[in-house]
Amino acid sequence: MSLLNQIFRPLTPQDALELEPEHLAGFKRSQRIAYDCVTQVEQELRAGMTERDAAHRMEEVLRGHGVREYFHRAFAWFGDRTEFARFRTNFDFFPTRRRLEPGMPVILDVAPVVDGHAADIGYACKLGESALHDQMLLDLEPYRQLIIEGVLARRNMTDIYQDVNRLIEAQGYQNRHQRYPYRVLAHRVNYLPPRERTALTVAGFGAPALRYLLGRVARAKRGAEHHSPFWNDASPAARPADPGIWAVEPHLGFRGVGVKWEELLVVTETGAYWLDDDLPHVRRFERLRAAQVSGARTPAQHSPELRP
Repeated sequence: MSLLNQIFRPLTPQDALELEPEHLAGFKRSQRIAYDCVTQVEQELRAGMTERDAAHRMEEVLRGHGVREYFHRAFAWFGDRTEFARFRTNFDFFPTRRRLEPGMPVILDVAPVVDGHAADIGYACKLGESALHDQMLLDLEPYRQLIIEGVLARRNMTDIYQDVNRLIEAQGYQNRHQRYPYRVLAHRVNYLPPRERTALTVAGFGAPALRYLLGRVARAKRGAEHHSPFWNDASPAARPADPGIWAVEPHLGFRGVGVKWEELLVVTETGAYWLDDDLPHVRRFERLRAAQVSGARTPAQHSPELRP
């Protein structure tokens, strides 16, 4: 089969299957493996390491978990690149020779496919200490509740996007997820049966992922029954989120620092919920709240002048 045929041959719709218990368990396992990967690499970060080194190491760890297929390959961003500073084309997202220095922010982002179940996660961390980074991580927490409440209320995705924008502005930050392709706050991920799978990647994305995303965009433009897989501020997203699995990724920027979280949201015909509440960034929010309740001061609270 030719390369173009592998990329663009039609996929079998699997939307109904994705919400079955066995497949939800598969998505959860894939997401757990992805988070185990980035938290392991976080512990291995060292001054002088390049973005390419970190991305390569993430893929080594995933191979150790048996991962051979990707929704997209590993990305790593250091320093002001976490804010997508000076990104002009989508090729600027790929890992570079930027070297890590003490105090630099880091974002690790990877999307493995495990037994046909795609995950897509992003994880913000840093090398050393940064009060600004700590404060921005703390300020990410309310987006999780804001987004799920909007979905449960069956608000249009464009309206929730604007709700997120208003909170970003109220906090004094910049919206950096608008720099992603299609300006996405979230996008669909999918399950593929064995006959649809391939380890082939094109421009950093798995061929099945490209077929899935681009195919749904094409069908949406034709007015077919399927809707756009992208949750952004464009007119095709002026509707409640369709049932399925969504990778949600609010991304804040300020003074050369970018922070985000990305995790899987399950949307059903009657409700919605986060696939897994036991995730590293969720536990980090809990630790920060506990420190505030106990009267302990977080690193950011020692430097209030760094608040935006």
